[in-house]
Amino acid sequence: MVLAMSPTLVALLILVVGSPASAASVLSIGDGDTISVREGSQRIKVRLACIDAPETSQSPYGMEARQALQKLLPVGTGVTMRTKAIDRYGRTVGEVLKGSTNINQSLVGSGNAFVYWQYISGCDRKTYSLLENDARLKKLGVWSTPGGIQRPWDYRRSRRGGSSASVGGGGTSSGKYRCKEIGSWSKAQDLLRQGHSYLDRDGDGEACEALR
Repeated sequence: MVLAMSPTLVALLILVVGSPASAASVLSIGDGDTISVREGSQRIKVRLACIDAPETSQSPYGMEARQALQKLLPVGTGVTMRTKAIDRYGRTVGEVLKGSTNINQSLVGSGNAFVYWQYISGCDRKTYSLLENDARLKKLGVWSTPGGIQRPWDYRRSRRGGSSASVGGGGTSSGKYRCKEIGSWSKAQDLLRQGHSYLDRDGDGEACEALR
């Protein structure tokens, strides 16, 4: 689901630095990475930070992500919010905890969401990376197909009329990348960390060796 914080909108983003955790209760589930909570007398829409779940129209994965979130957070569940930011739509962007369980991380670990590497700042990069890699190796959810399903951010771009689902070049309409079109070895390693494991054909942990 879309996280409305493109580079051109950075100026519109209000960072919440050092914001303390706050208690809330779940009112509803929007999609795989959006919920509404009540905090005191306020109803707040929350976009889960640092992850990106499949769009609802990315069948069946989008609905599966929503159902997974519903199971993790039934209506009325008490949660703790770790707010990272407020986006231009007024949504709170943050990590949601149920007791000691980090819901954002749980969705990544179960294969119901990707790590949103473009917006990982403020989250535990190492933990998210380990959880995503584990889900990929176990072929869970979005990783049930080789290389994973088309990334939600690429899917949204393609639906907006873009001819390619690439990020910075090298992508195809399927959301996959070709080494010869990526452009640099370092970009290939970034893509590998994002889950494009097919770029590491010999399984040695390095993508597109020919670009070195």
